[in-house]
Amino acid sequence: MNSGGCWIIAEVAQAHDGSLGAAHAYIDAAARAGADAVKFQTHIAAAESTPGEPWRVKFSKQDETRYGYWKRMEFTEPQWHGLKQHADEAGIAFLSSPFSMQAVELLTRVGVAAWKVASGEVSNSAMLRAMCAGGLPVILSSGMSPLSELDAAVDVVRKSGCDLTVLQCTSAYPCPPERVGLNMLAALRERYGCKVGLSDHTGAIWSPVAAAALGADVLEVHITFSRECFGPDVPASLTLEELRKMVEGVRAVEALRAAPVDKDGMALELEPLRKLFTKSAVATRDLPAGAVLVADMLAAKKPGSGIPADRIPDLLGRRLRCAVAADTLLSEDDLE
Repeated sequence: MNSGGCWIIAEVAQAHDGSLGAAHAYIDAAARAGADAVKFQTHIAAAESTPGEPWRVKFSKQDETRYGYWKRMEFTEPQWHGLKQHADEAGIAFLSSPFSMQAVELLTRVGVAAWKVASGEVSNSAMLRAMCAGGLPVILSSGMSPLSELDAAVDVVRKSGCDLTVLQCTSAYPCPPERVGLNMLAALRERYGCKVGLSDHTGAIWSPVAAAALGADVLEVHITFSRECFGPDVPASLTLEELRKMVEGVRAVEALRAAPVDKDGMALELEPLRKLFTKSAVATRDLPAGAVLVADMLAAKKPGSGIPADRIPDLLGRRLRCAVAADTLLSEDDLE
């Protein structure tokens, strides 16, 4: 993981729908959109599930069971190595969330830039310890966990000495804005004293950009080629064009946060412009020498290169040393 700004993870998950070609295409698409990392999920059906696992949502018309769906999502170890190699060649970090000890072992052999712990695995302390054994950074999601469960997982990672990031996450697909919980970024940072971020499921760019403005260290968003694509996560995903826009917005927010402004210094720098837009004391009509200034003889008009308009009350009662034509800016030399 880099340390030069918010780390943006493009989550493919099951968007490839079991197609190795689509999985490879997502790597190139995420890299072109400017993401720092592309993330998959490593499912080994027999290792993580029972044949009777119920559907969260029965979306598939070709898989009779949830178990059968996970089976169809599997890639072989050589195929995982190929995806990792492709990510390296594309210049984007490779991640995949494991859902079993066998998946941890497989991904250890393949190589990941960091361990992303899915929300449903936060309580799996044995798997957490296995992931931490190699010393890689750990990114904990928190979508289904009460703070007590998250505390225990953080304790496991802390004892291992691994770099830790905790992500605020709401496991709703899509997640309505009022349930995103941006307030938890500061709360998690204070509670754990670590890097924090947002795993977003709104299907829009606004929450991640807002999280970046609040100082998020890591952002994770689901991606899809199109909203017309098949799959349970499409409503909670960004299209590739939306991902590109989100990355652009996050980088703009980082530039804004990195450039504090000295208001007085800026005003001094903008003095030439200020003179164009502010106003001066101006004669409303031709005034003879010796005239004593009264209110209807003066007006405030641009530019602001003469006596400032806010000084007009101080000029009343003063006498002109010389004649002043209408619409002429007064100067101190004109006054006795």
